[in-house]
Amino acid sequence: MFMEAAEASDAIARMLDRNATVVDQLAARLRAVPPAFVVTCARGSSDHAATFAKYAIEMQLGVVTASASPSIASLYASTPHLAGALYLAISQSGRSPDLIRSASAARAAGAFVVAMVNAEGSPLAAVAEVVIPLHAGTEASVAATKSYVCALAAILDLVARWKHDAGLAHAVSALPELLHAAWRADWSALSAGLTESRNLFVLGRGLGFGVALEAALKLKETCGIHAEAFSTAEVRHGPMALVGPGFPVLAFTQQDESLASTLELVAEFRARGAQVWVASPAGSGRDHLAVPTAPHPACTPVAEIVSFYRAANALALRRGHNPDLPPHLKKVTETL
Repeated sequence: MFMEAAEASDAIARMLDRNATVVDQLAARLRAVPPAFVVTCARGSSDHAATFAKYAIEMQLGVVTASASPSIASLYASTPHLAGALYLAISQSGRSPDLIRSASAARAAGAFVVAMVNAEGSPLAAVAEVVIPLHAGTEASVAATKSYVCALAAILDLVARWKHDAGLAHAVSALPELLHAAWRADWSALSAGLTESRNLFVLGRGLGFGVALEAALKLKETCGIHAEAFSTAEVRHGPMALVGPGFPVLAFTQQDESLASTLELVAEFRARGAQVWVASPAGSGRDHLAVPTAPHPACTPVAEIVSFYRAANALALRRGHNPDLPPHLKKVTETL
């Protein structure tokens, strides 16, 4: 896990270089024939990338984006009405039967199916009309890291080219350098602070929510901590009643319209005596988790998850866990 997460910046550089032509062609097609809406389909870490895609596409392009449940097609055999939709399937292995069946059903229903997949020769890639390879390389650790980061970068690359957004495109091209710096960030305060923890809230909003979901999953599978992710808006609808003295909270932020409300919530939790760590390009103090400043706010969550992966690996070892072999899990999960 440590070595693979450290390779994320190089993997993104490789992916952006190799995918330029296919993503340009896809972006041109989406501009020429705009989809009525976007549907994402994924499982696990890839579904957290799909959540990131929802916010990126809706915020930057204004196209409504929703998540499909793979079981609707694979288990319940229901036929969705997807004519005119862009159907974005995201997967590391491309081998899960439910994703393959769902993508096949979507294409038969008239959707334009695009697959972001690390395994270019996978059955899911064969179903898609366009494949965006993640080029993350082999991942031996059960916990996916660099393939998830590559998926986030691929999403931003597609959005930037689709929108013809020069500022975002420049920021995406700078991601490898940004992630090199993010890997060197010192998040040891988080690893030390969570050594004895059993429960945790992980918070994010907008583009940061998909990263919060991913971090909570990694804390569960590699560190044995019952971590739950919430939007900083949704946590107010009940879950925040659990936050009191000593309760640990990890908050991801990016410097966009979500920042003020997130910091307001952090201040409220700290006033209750909660232990809150805040990931942010700006800030100070022992509870501040430093992140290198990104040229665009959309890239900040990508840097944060890379810093987090290093901290999670260290935390797993502190707690006596093998982060590469979480109990009861396997690398490829083939759900029906």
